[in-house]
Amino acid sequence: MSVYVTGHKNPDTDSVTAAIAYAELMKAQGEDAIPSMQGEMNPETVVVLERFGVAAPEIMTDATGKQIALVDHSDLNQAPDNLSADSVVAIVDHHKIGDVTTNQPIFCCVQPVGCTGTVLKQLYDIAGVAVDTKVAGLMLAAILSDTVNFKSPTCTDADKKAVAELKEIAGVTDTDELFMAMLKAKSSVDGVPARDLLNRDYKDFDMNGNKVGCGQLELATLDQVAAIRDDLLAAMKEQKAEGGHHTILLMLTDVVKEGTELVVVSDDPSLVEGAFDSKLDGTSMWIPGMMSRKKQTVPNMQKAFGC
Repeated sequence: MSVYVTGHKNPDTDSVTAAIAYAELMKAQGEDAIPSMQGEMNPETVVVLERFGVAAPEIMTDATGKQIALVDHSDLNQAPDNLSADSVVAIVDHHKIGDVTTNQPIFCCVQPVGCTGTVLKQLYDIAGVAVDTKVAGLMLAAILSDTVNFKSPTCTDADKKAVAELKEIAGVTDTDELFMAMLKAKSSVDGVPARDLLNRDYKDFDMNGNKVGCGQLELATLDQVAAIRDDLLAAMKEQKAEGGHHTILLMLTDVVKEGTELVVVSDDPSLVEGAFDSKLDGTSMWIPGMMSRKKQTVPNMQKAFGC
């Protein structure tokens, strides 16, 4: 039976490229693997796949009757629908371990690094499998994206080492140019509905029985969203009401200034203020140095909820 390799819902560049890279590694080791994704690609990922000449994976959202390898997540609420304990055959990730369970021992590699692409580079090296030139480009781009060109606090020496090696394989001489091309696509908001922007890079979390959503837009400047702030706030309120959320956060991350304006819609705004030791100015607060949802936003909220 074929194994579907898939990243999380609302796929980002790491999620999509990790599915491709891990499927290629599995095939090199004699397994029948199919890369997949749980939705359409965001603009950054489209640019990356086009740049390195790789076709988009197929869309797969239902795990019924399938064997699944999870990349870039291990949470049920981010996994394909109808995922069972018999479905999962492997997990490769760089986040905290989620709530996916299995009935049998499986291959699982979770590393505290900035990107799944870095974990996969290590797995290729361990297996003694050469990384394809195009796949190396995808992995390289994913690491630059997830670490915000090494500015994120999630970035490690292992990520930098992987980039140094992958750029040689992929034939990329200027990683700054690649990152800026990706950022230009990622931060493009013109003509995009506010609800789509909210969900461009968005995840839901269960925090002690409370549903908390967090989206992130990485921008070259906050001026890019100045004219649509009201629309974004309305989209957050709408999504909160429809989804039964306690809180929805939207990180408007200024990559140049290296900080985030955190927009908050919550049943208890004071809880969010306490989580970040800051005060809301209306519906948002500026938090200098905040770049990472995984390392800076979600852990603070989990602690505030007593997780």
